[in-house]
Amino acid sequence: MPTPQSSRCPWLDTSKPDYVAYHDDEWGVPLFDDQRLFEFLTLEAAQAGLSWYTVLKKRAHYRQVFANFDAEQVARFTQTQIEQLLQDPGIIRNRLKIEAAVNNARCFLELQQQFGSFAAYQWRFVDGRPIVNTIRGPQDYQATSPQSDAMSKDLKQRGFKFIGSTIIYAHMQACGMVNDHSLDCFRRQQIIDSYVELGIG
Repeated sequence: MPTPQSSRCPWLDTSKPDYVAYHDDEWGVPLFDDQRLFEFLTLEAAQAGLSWYTVLKKRAHYRQVFANFDAEQVARFTQTQIEQLLQDPGIIRNRLKIEAAVNNARCFLELQQQFGSFAAYQWRFVDGRPIVNTIRGPQDYQATSPQSDAMSKDLKQRGFKFIGSTIIYAHMQACGMVNDHSLDCFRRQQIIDSYVELGIG
């Protein structure tokens, strides 16, 4: 457990408890649950052009109106439901982003059928092992990588929308495909230590 003196990543606003909880409990932890992976894909796409914290504050409501990110249910959303979502102040009311979420749910299901799970598909891009970067300060963070370029390109070819390389790199960070916790962040080594237990070390 962190102490009040624990160091955390330089991007984190520690005055926001919900942001701290996200950093401490979720960001960078390897994730293999398809429902949560679809959640992150959808939220990262909603974030485009905005701050992650803006979307994080709306996450609970997103779960409510997007069927707890059940891709099968979202894939069946009708145009009427999309119009209703556009009137909902609890989410990012951008037509292209909402329509992309429904489109991506359908594409997500196709990938699940082809690869057995979306997790199996996405982890191929890092050969099943997290990439651990050396982050000494804010200047060491990158917005994209060769892996995010490749995954983004492949997803686009499969019909996904709002999944540019920057969005996919953020997704990779969130889902632990990349460990971008800074060298002095207490979570960096904790997550590395978990790799052996997860069978990915």
